[in-house]
Amino acid sequence: MNEPYAPGPSAGSTPPPPPAPPAPAASSSASKKSEAPTEAELRRASEVLKTVSDAYSAKMVGQERLRMSLLISLIAGGHILLESVPGLAKTTAASTLADTVKAQFKRIQCTPDLLPSDITGNQIYDAATGSFRTVLGPVHANFVLLDEINRSSAKTQSAMLEAMQEHQTTIGGEVHHLPKPFLVIATQNPIEQEGTYELPEAQMDRFLLKEIVEYPSPAEEFEILGRIDSGVLDPDRHVSSAISLDDVHMLQDVASRIYVDPAIRNYIVSIAYVTRNPAPYIGEDRARFIKYGASPRASIAFLQASRALALLNGRAHVLPEDIRSLRHLVLRHRVLLTFEADAEGIRSEEIIDQIFASVPTP
Repeated sequence: MNEPYAPGPSAGSTPPPPPAPPAPAASSSASKKSEAPTEAELRRASEVLKTVSDAYSAKMVGQERLRMSLLISLIAGGHILLESVPGLAKTTAASTLADTVKAQFKRIQCTPDLLPSDITGNQIYDAATGSFRTVLGPVHANFVLLDEINRSSAKTQSAMLEAMQEHQTTIGGEVHHLPKPFLVIATQNPIEQEGTYELPEAQMDRFLLKEIVEYPSPAEEFEILGRIDSGVLDPDRHVSSAISLDDVHMLQDVASRIYVDPAIRNYIVSIAYVTRNPAPYIGEDRARFIKYGASPRASIAFLQASRALALLNGRAHVLPEDIRSLRHLVLRHRVLLTFEADAEGIRSEEIIDQIFASVPTP
């Protein structure tokens, strides 16, 4: 693959455009795994996604951006980190999504005394048989909600993140594979520091997306009060329609065959390159705020998430607009800023926008 465009001669010069992408060869890694989705497959996927969206909207008020992020993670087969102050329905959104799929859902409330075995499982001595038996932990479910992940210790976080990456756990020397699909929805509260263990920056990279959940509008908050009175938000009230695990597998299969043009791939790689070499493109004054650029996981996340987003929009191909609309979700936890940026109130989203503005759109 050609290198993305190289830095210009000076920070004040206009960066050269990226080179033309190589022509895809039949044996190249950029070639399609199989035939593109058919119209019938796209229609079926749209029907399934409408069922999920309708069930979500029946219980959740607003939070459409959160709905989209959760569906992208589910379709792309990745994990998502949700961050917000308490009370913004992060847990409700996760349980509602799980409720729309006939699958196992487990919630883990993270605390400082939570042990890795409390998540992955353990071996228990059975006096009746005189032997040990394996008891699988709550991570062995299709949907796992890690509530306030930053309240668990570093050792427990590491055990969970390993399960997320490897899709398996090891208990007493025996490997146990996690079910498919497997989606971790982790939440964290940014306003409390007492009794918390901040996620290591390298570990956050394992999340496909990071969503910031915001306050509802006054009209949405008024509607929430009405739904509480009507009983719609009762915990024991389940959605009226649901999809199967086979439907989820179908969505993931169709998404994996969404076409991504070589020019779009080159666009993704060029963006990742600029995050690591920002000075010639956004200037020294802004580049000094970037501590570390995005890893190759960012490029992979763009590829997977853009396919999922294209499917959500009923398309069999990815557009540059898909990449742009995913920029904050994919990069806000991967483009790491300095303490100086934090002191001056510079947000990662601002830097990401400037990086995208410096890279020509194909």
